[in-house]
Amino acid sequence: MFLDSVRIFVKAGDGGNGVAHFHREKFIPAGGPDGGDGGKGGDVILKATNSVHTLSSFRFKRRFFAQNGQPGGKNNCSGRSGRDTILLVPTGTVVIDEATGDVIADLKEEGEETVAAMGGKGGLGNQHFATARKQAPTKCTSGEPGEEKMLRLELKLIADVGLVGKPNAGKSTFISAVSSAHPKVAEYPFTTTEPVLGTVNFGDTPIVVADIPGLIEGASRGKGLGIEFLKHIERTRLLLFLIDATDEDPRKSLDMLRTELARYSPALSRKRDIVALNKIDLITDEEKKQLKSVFGNDTFFISALRKEGIKELLGAVVHTLLETKEDETD
Repeated sequence: MFLDSVRIFVKAGDGGNGVAHFHREKFIPAGGPDGGDGGKGGDVILKATNSVHTLSSFRFKRRFFAQNGQPGGKNNCSGRSGRDTILLVPTGTVVIDEATGDVIADLKEEGEETVAAMGGKGGLGNQHFATARKQAPTKCTSGEPGEEKMLRLELKLIADVGLVGKPNAGKSTFISAVSSAHPKVAEYPFTTTEPVLGTVNFGDTPIVVADIPGLIEGASRGKGLGIEFLKHIERTRLLLFLIDATDEDPRKSLDMLRTELARYSPALSRKRDIVALNKIDLITDEEKKQLKSVFGNDTFFISALRKEGIKELLGAVVHTLLETKEDETD
């Protein structure tokens, strides 16, 4: 089951208490204070990994605790610090403090981590409170409590290309044709009910493509399934609009998709994009000629089912990705 948003509770470890103790040894009946400090409480750490692809591991367990620090000991011995609790999350996870709405971290890179809840400091032993006037202090302090938070984890898939289209535009067939991904394919709307990532190897260039459920008019206002997953194409560098060539009005379909993306996020409407008309094996040469006059020479005509025009389209995708990469480094 794909899970891209979840709420979890995290509690860091409390610091161990400092202790009041006095050195005792044969022939030294009145030794000085030697109470040790308490150990620090363990942290709760979230770490991004490419080996996990969804937040499904948090489906049933949603409360996590780090270990408390140990109290101090005699002979100035500090207590042991509590063990950290490390939670693995998919790369692309945004960590949000539920109470404030603040973004604690956006874990975009493999191995990137954040301390979601910090362990409490250990208390001080009585060794710290000795003075010239008070050489036998009994004072010590308690450890500080560890932080506790309610967090919201939101996964935004990281991909080079975001595949956008209406239901039944053939996006799943396209993903299957160009990558090793095997999404469900059928001739009815909303076959794709969760995002799919596919890796395309074009020459020496690997391309990660994200396919989200099809968009319908009104998606930006919550209609259909796609609105829940639009966040997964916010990180992409390029949008690939896949339009059904057999649609009643393909141009209107493209305009609708662009409108819905712009309403959801103006940033999406500013991304570079490529338009491809799919299912050309189902239209006549005259219909294809008419569509070319409407869409222009920059549009690609493909058949994902028969893999026609795929090579040319992928070549344009790679070229555009290289251009956007150059723009980002300028």
